[in-house]
Amino acid sequence: MAALDQKSPNVLLQNLCCKITGKSEADVAHQFQYAVRVIGSNYAPTIERDEFLVSEKIKKELLKQRREADAALFSELHRKLQTQGVLKHRWSILYLLLSLCEDPRKPSNRVCSYGALLAQALPRDVHSTPFYYARPQSLPLSYPERSATAHNSSIATSGISSMGVFSINGPGPTPPSLLTGPGPQAVGESMRGSRLAWTLPISSSPSGATAAPRPTCGPSSSPASKLPQRQRRDGDGSGECLHQQSLDTSSRLAELGWLHNKIRKYTDSHSLDRAFGLVGQSFCAALHQELKEYYRLLSVLHAQLQVEDDQGVNMSVDSSLTLRRLLVWTYDPKVRLKTLAALVDYCQGRKGGELASAVHAYGKTGDPHMRALIQHILGLVSHPILNFLYRWIYDGELEDTYHEFFVASDPTVKTDRLWHDKYSLRKSMIPSFITMDQARKVLLIGKSINFLHQVCHDRTPPGKIMPASKSTDSPKDATELFTDLEGAFQSKIDAAYFETSKYLLDVLNKNYQLLEHLQAMRRYLLLGQGDFIRHLMDLLKPELVRAATTLYQHNLTGILETAVRATNAQFDSPEILKRLDVRLLEVSPGDTGWDVFSLDYHVEGPIATVFTRECMSHYLRVFNFLWRAKRMEYILTDIWKGQMCNAKLLKSMPELSGVLHQCHVLASEMVHFIHQMQYYITFEVLECSWDELWNKVQQAQDLDHIIAAHDVFLDSIISRCLLDVNNRSLLNQLRAVFDQIIEFQNAQDTLYRSALEELQLRIQFEDKKRQREEMGEWGVTAEQEAEENRRVQEFKDTIPKMCSQLRLLTHFYQGIVQEFLRLLMTDESLQFLSFRLDFNEHYKARDPRLRPSLGATRGRRSSNI
Repeated sequence: MAALDQKSPNVLLQNLCCKITGKSEADVAHQFQYAVRVIGSNYAPTIERDEFLVSEKIKKELLKQRREADAALFSELHRKLQTQGVLKHRWSILYLLLSLCEDPRKPSNRVCSYGALLAQALPRDVHSTPFYYARPQSLPLSYPERSATAHNSSIATSGISSMGVFSINGPGPTPPSLLTGPGPQAVGESMRGSRLAWTLPISSSPSGATAAPRPTCGPSSSPASKLPQRQRRDGDGSGECLHQQSLDTSSRLAELGWLHNKIRKYTDSHSLDRAFGLVGQSFCAALHQELKEYYRLLSVLHAQLQVEDDQGVNMSVDSSLTLRRLLVWTYDPKVRLKTLAALVDYCQGRKGGELASAVHAYGKTGDPHMRALIQHILGLVSHPILNFLYRWIYDGELEDTYHEFFVASDPTVKTDRLWHDKYSLRKSMIPSFITMDQARKVLLIGKSINFLHQVCHDRTPPGKIMPASKSTDSPKDATELFTDLEGAFQSKIDAAYFETSKYLLDVLNKNYQLLEHLQAMRRYLLLGQGDFIRHLMDLLKPELVRAATTLYQHNLTGILETAVRATNAQFDSPEILKRLDVRLLEVSPGDTGWDVFSLDYHVEGPIATVFTRECMSHYLRVFNFLWRAKRMEYILTDIWKGQMCNAKLLKSMPELSGVLHQCHVLASEMVHFIHQMQYYITFEVLECSWDELWNKVQQAQDLDHIIAAHDVFLDSIISRCLLDVNNRSLLNQLRAVFDQIIEFQNAQDTLYRSALEELQLRIQFEDKKRQREEMGEWGVTAEQEAEENRRVQEFKDTIPKMCSQLRLLTHFYQGIVQEFLRLLMTDESLQFLSFRLDFNEHYKARDPRLRPSLGATRGRRSSNI
């Protein structure tokens, strides 16, 4: 049993206290109680649970100690630990190692130390109890009695003694239970301010303070009740009752207590609230500093009152403390308290950057004294914000436990979406003295550092990317910096922004070839590599004319590699060519290979930040449209070749001249239409948009500029290629034109096939006839000649059917084109395309809807004039 007692936590903790202090068990009772409360408190580290951040801190500490080999070893061990998954709480273990490696002799540079937080959680043990906990209404007036009372009491002190708890520049004060204890003289002096602070506020509001103070009996009467008696000693002869002037003066003095209570109520309700954050604690500390000055005045007045009590009737009337003199001495403090009370009202329900904005907005006044007071408070309040800002822009670290900073982080976002989704601006927390442009630059700086470390795996320390600036050592530095927003602060932000963004773009361009990948998108997915696309179509034609369900991706991939090796595409970087691939779209019933074939470009790593999934889906849509348009050009080329090759062969068949003429006319219309559309897409859309994109990329200052320019490029292509929602009707008409071209190809192939078969039969008949004549026989018999004439007549009978089919096809095609032109006229940006498609007004003469009305013409002329 004794062995179990020796191993109990209480015994071990007591032994530890004895070993540290070198005292006996009886002498360390206070230290033991304090240690039990510390261990039993529920505290968590005030940093974000980010395993990557903690590991980076450990490596940074090792690098500071010039232990590069240990840092590399730690990185390798941490990587292996992540892959094995043995430990569930890796962050906690890493944080323990980080805490153990900190030098206890080194002063902490954190905004709010753990000692201060510990003091907030243990108010009765760590610092003196504020006078709000014990209201000393019955303190004796005589100094020895007050000293004895203060010496025997453990709960009544002035509010000044608790100010150290809210310090933002260092740890909290040493717990009084661990000290030898203050002397009775110090305790008595600290009680004077609390006594006078509680005797002045008679009621809870100035309006309710107009009633006469209730007199108290005995030695515990308040100074406010004794002051009218001193007025009576001046010879006013008013008896025991206060006259109206004294009542007015007393009510005006009572307003001090009401203002004090209002400010103190705010500080007491928020000082121990950890969720109020560091900015809120700094605001409470600033209010406490101002109240400390008020307490100092009360102590002076209390001392004067004590001197009068000690001297009694020997006190000169001219030097006694009267209500009128008290009113004069408290005039300036009253103005400051009014300002603070109004500021407290204005800041209700605010925290973090929103609280700093409220303080800054309240300082816009013409009163120099009030402005100086607000500037002083703003310096204390903005000090934590500036520390947040410096840690973010110089180290990329975001330790915002209470969500006070205007940069927000989402730990659930994966690495591939870090740039787009993980970090964002918390607009409500942007201080009013920081512009939106500055806030955006601050966001980009820290986001660039984290992007380099986590996505690009660049281990360059932030200090080598940009020279680290001196952090704010005091609230005065923060005030001076924020008062010069157009100078020093702007220069710091701009320097960090330009250096970080330039380094990030250099890494993306040199290590990950961002610009080369952008050009590859233009050459392959936007059909900019003409020889490669033409040769690929020639090789793919036998495969793509088959049904889509019979295609195999590995066969198409082999054809793609053959096209690369046979064209100038072979000179591209292997890093680019290995990303080029074939993709088959979802198959619908009746689809051929032309309908489902598509090129694909694989992206991963940092370049996937620019070429996101949404962007690649846009590229796929544009490629399918351009591939279909290029196929129409390819089909019309084959149609023209067939017409040129068969023109001489079919001269011997004059009955086909009419239908062939119709084919030539319709083919010419289609060629003109497709050529004009190709010119519009290639030069007016792709080339112009690409030129704008390239200029913007060359002038980009950060990665966001490149992403925005690329998005604008894709949006412009999709809109001007009629692929957006607004141009759905135009796209449907254009696809209908493409379908008519395919039908015309099939019709012409059928015509030429039957005509060539008939021509071949006629040639064979003539050859047989000539051979018999050479042999001295009759060329043909009457039966053979009748059979030949019957077959020729049957072929001639099919020609009107072919003509009617072509006329019907021409009618449908021209109707679709006319509707397409009519829709083009409704869009001002596409009217010039409409003019080029119908430059000779061929379709306008057939459709009256394409002719502008007389009123519209006059309106355009008047507007031009």
